[in-house]
Amino acid sequence: MQRKTTVSIVLSAAIFLFLEIAALAILRRSSTLQNIWLNRAAMSVRAALWGGGETLRNHFSLSAQNDSLISENAALRRSLSEYQQLEAKGVESRNSAPRLDRNFEYLPATVVKMSRNSAHNYIILNKGSEDGVLPQSGIITSEGVVGIVTAVDRHHSYGLTLMNYKLSIGARLASNGVLTPVVWDGRSRDGAIAKDIAPHVAIAQNDTLYTSGLSTIFPADVPVGVSRGSKLVDGSTRQLDVRLFQSFSSLRYVTVTIFKDKLDIAELEKKGEGKL
Repeated sequence: MQRKTTVSIVLSAAIFLFLEIAALAILRRSSTLQNIWLNRAAMSVRAALWGGGETLRNHFSLSAQNDSLISENAALRRSLSEYQQLEAKGVESRNSAPRLDRNFEYLPATVVKMSRNSAHNYIILNKGSEDGVLPQSGIITSEGVVGIVTAVDRHHSYGLTLMNYKLSIGARLASNGVLTPVVWDGRSRDGAIAKDIAPHVAIAQNDTLYTSGLSTIFPADVPVGVSRGSKLVDGSTRQLDVRLFQSFSSLRYVTVTIFKDKLDIAELEKKGEGKL
């Protein structure tokens, strides 16, 4: 008798689960609005799982991250002290601590998920449109450029990292100001290529590359990398082998750079294109 009761309970539970799954499947197919709601719920669950995975991954690199943060804070305090001393003396120096570009807002964010082992690596952050993030915002750290935001929802943003064939950023050489696009070399986590440089341009040994500032994505002078050598391509342009400053192996915290007038400029561009 007890065995029959147990079998009956198990059978009832199985039928209940089957009916629940069937009801959800019918609900998913029956309404676009309901479909969107279910997709958002599924996305939230995946984001939570991804966040847990990144947390576990970064748990084993906490020591290195703490050392990095300590060094960064010390450097910031030192730079601030030097700048305050220069400002008190009324001195302007090119070597003083740089001011943040006031045309940008700087939003701290945490990495929820990040791919590192494909040709099209991406990053998902825990900040979205409700936090002010816009598509085509930059992603940086104190080390250098991370990537660019390409899509945003209310609470998360999706971006491409420099470890992605599709991403190209505008940079300039520190020694001569020459502008060049920088793309991933497709082979290593710290390797990139600076392209389309005129063959007659003299390249300094270990020349540093910074963001050009000629876009609404990154402020000027964000570190990108350092040149490791150059070669001629088809006898017409010079190409640089670049070591990126940003490490992608244990990235956890980033800063999103948001151009304050981005929406106004986009609207102006639409109006201009409409009159052509």
